[in-house]
Amino acid sequence: MQTQLESLLYRVEKPGRYVGGEYNQVVKPWESVETHVALVFPDIYDIGQSNLGLAILYDILNRQPDILAERAYAPWIDMETQLREHNLPLFSLESKMPLSEFDILGITLPYEQIYTNVINILDLAGIPLFSNQRTKTDPLILAGGQASYNPEPMADFIDAFAIGEGEEVILEITHAYQAWKRSGAAREDLLTTLAEVPGVYVPSLYTVSYNPDGTIQAVTPQNEQVSFPVVKRIMPKLPPPITQFIVPNVQTVHDRLSVEIMRGCTRGCRFCHAGMVNRPVRERSVEEIITAIDDGLAATGYDEVGILSLSSSDYTQILPLTEEIYHKFRDSHVRVSLPSLRIASFSVDLMDELKELSPAGGFTIAPEAATERLRAVINKPLDENVLLETARTIFEHGWLNLKMYFMIGLPTETMEDVQAILDLGSKVHKIGRSIAGNRVNIHLGISTFIPKAHTPFQWYPMDTPENIQSKLDLLKRGAHQAHLKMTYNLPEASLVESWLSRGDRRLGAVILQAWQNGAKFDAWSEHLNLQAWQDAFSRVELDPDFYTLRQRSLDETLPWDHISTGVSKHFLLTDLCLSQAERTREDCRNSCYNCGILDCFESTRPTQDDVYWGCP
Repeated sequence: MQTQLESLLYRVEKPGRYVGGEYNQVVKPWESVETHVALVFPDIYDIGQSNLGLAILYDILNRQPDILAERAYAPWIDMETQLREHNLPLFSLESKMPLSEFDILGITLPYEQIYTNVINILDLAGIPLFSNQRTKTDPLILAGGQASYNPEPMADFIDAFAIGEGEEVILEITHAYQAWKRSGAAREDLLTTLAEVPGVYVPSLYTVSYNPDGTIQAVTPQNEQVSFPVVKRIMPKLPPPITQFIVPNVQTVHDRLSVEIMRGCTRGCRFCHAGMVNRPVRERSVEEIITAIDDGLAATGYDEVGILSLSSSDYTQILPLTEEIYHKFRDSHVRVSLPSLRIASFSVDLMDELKELSPAGGFTIAPEAATERLRAVINKPLDENVLLETARTIFEHGWLNLKMYFMIGLPTETMEDVQAILDLGSKVHKIGRSIAGNRVNIHLGISTFIPKAHTPFQWYPMDTPENIQSKLDLLKRGAHQAHLKMTYNLPEASLVESWLSRGDRRLGAVILQAWQNGAKFDAWSEHLNLQAWQDAFSRVELDPDFYTLRQRSLDETLPWDHISTGVSKHFLLTDLCLSQAERTREDCRNSCYNCGILDCFESTRPTQDDVYWGCP
């Protein structure tokens, strides 16, 4: 296999994607290890190698003497062509073993647009595409990640989903597999055993029935041993950060040391899937973070650190952390990237610290909506005067590049709300020019709202493609006239994402047909093939508008209702009511609204004194 692969490398654009051998990779003798796991990221190496979740699992598994973990990524078009022409299977980087030889394939699903890549990878590996077609000799196909909170569109292809955080459950799954393999039992026994592991969802052990109108009648477990609902796994305390990162062979999207300082978010933005499903907030100490940075830099040779969280400026020790990083690493010329800043929670002192730590960078803020009314709807309250004063302070402290993120298509949005994005951008631009002249650059990042599962907006329809295009046309004209840079998501890409993120189990037939029609790398604008998806819906006789443009009834069984994030449906409904009344909630660090997540921790249940807001 190794010799055959080497003969192909001169025919592809970036051979470094496929050779392995990177600094800090782990290689174990294949025959001396009991269980072989391939960790698969269904996009190219340049993107997947930076994924922190995959790196964490790689580290955890390879610390076990009886487990081997290797990596695999989706091959780019040129390499896939070579593999198919030479009848070679997809392989792992470390040992170059075919993926079909592994015991477990652990597939990361960070976003929905890689579903066709998953099908393509299974096909390239020579593994049966459907779970019910696999035998004892085929690998167990396991999936996890943010997209797994609605696993139904991929239910036909995945044997088991790990719902929630994977640090503990990955070992529980692997140990269950080892016990099953030693027993010689049937494959069905393995799936039943896995379904008894908390946080593991085995789709084949649940039956879905439908009403005449196409909505879901019920999701029914086939026996009493399997969980219903399946409750996500949560790490009560974050384990120490990993430091032995693999140093990639080619430039990757985030070529730096990554350290997660906190997990979860308490802000409660109603559109935000990550903020809802990753509760509760858990923080690492400053000492633990500094030690991880110190060890990670020594282990990798990086000179840049990415400080990761959903809202970094909400980390309670953010100023002591940045000060400590500055004083400890300033002589090493280490640069620090601190994304996900909230206007209401960062200070002038933090701006100065960031300027010292990352002098060549820009500043990013995310108002998401440009009117106070719409910000109340989405629960992201921010007074415009505060925003403008913050922008003034940013420019006064020497920053020249400011990116502002907004969404279009939000519930109750009007064209006046869209025009307000341009008006606000122009006001900020004017402030910047008054301080730093023409050197100031304002960048509007525009994304399209998709009503995601497990959020208060999950019942809303998506805005129509025609409306989205009209709003984008308005913004493009206005941005050009106001000398503002603007980037945006293609409406077609948002449409595909909405189908896959809001779909039920019947979407599996659409995904398969779209792949057969040529769809793959759907997250890449130059490869997105909307016609392949539209033809797939037509072929399987499903109406795509049923999943995107339909207002869902509040008493409807949603495709993901049997998957529990710990946040109750009652809480989401209450928040929907508050949104419609244009009422906001405070940060739940200040007031507990009994969302349900604390019920996952017996020792920290809410007391009777906790505050709860009912529907007005």
